[in-house]
Amino acid sequence: MHDWSADVAALLSLNGVIGLITLSFLEIILGIDNIIFISIAVNKLPVLQQKRARTLGLLLALIVRSVLLFFVGWIASLKAALFYLGDFGVSGKALILFGGGIFLIVKTWQEIQEKIYTDEDEIEKTTRGKSTFKAIIMQIVIIDFVFSFDSILAAVGVSGVVLIMIGGVVISMVLMMLFSGYVADFINKNQGIKMIALVFLIAIGAVLVIDAVLDAYNFSVPESEHLELNKNYAYVAMAFALAIEMFNMKERKVKRRRDLGMKDNS
Repeated sequence: MHDWSADVAALLSLNGVIGLITLSFLEIILGIDNIIFISIAVNKLPVLQQKRARTLGLLLALIVRSVLLFFVGWIASLKAALFYLGDFGVSGKALILFGGGIFLIVKTWQEIQEKIYTDEDEIEKTTRGKSTFKAIIMQIVIIDFVFSFDSILAAVGVSGVVLIMIGGVVISMVLMMLFSGYVADFINKNQGIKMIALVFLIAIGAVLVIDAVLDAYNFSVPESEHLELNKNYAYVAMAFALAIEMFNMKERKVKRRRDLGMKDNS
């Protein structure tokens, strides 16, 4: 039986508090891709349902991650090979990452194609209301489950104390619930930002697929030769693209004001 009194004592210590704060910030960073996907997915719904869908999506993410924290042993077992294709082992973790990555790439690619080739007014008329609330929530649940693995592994890496891990996940999710509406509005109101967000999701999907392939490859070589993919490059690339778009937005705003000023003077 789990010793919760030991967890409480660990949480109330200085190291426990530092670990809780560190884990909360880390979970928020790892949850960025989740928020972006949810923000874009719920935009398919009527406006009155969007806030409820976002909140429910993040609440489900919180529940999934909290439950999975009690099954760390099961998650660890997913790293073992279920079967082999030649020298390459296919684990449960690889199957989940590969399937989730393909799902994310396909869904995001469809969204990009719609954005490029469909007029905004037409999207407004045909898409919103066509997607059902349950269908959007189901998509969010699938992505929540896939993204939860990074979250759980990060939590275990920062602290092995279950109460601290759950506390970090809960704090990060509450903060994301509070600010997800602002993020969603910002993404959906600025088309350049929305395209960057979509391309970022494609990149994350590709990272998941590559991660799954590397996981299979690592079974064929000694541990000293294992390959690991650094996901930070995707986040750095997104930050760089966002910085460029922010300057573009500023430029357009300044030129718009200048043009309005010239019209007023004439």
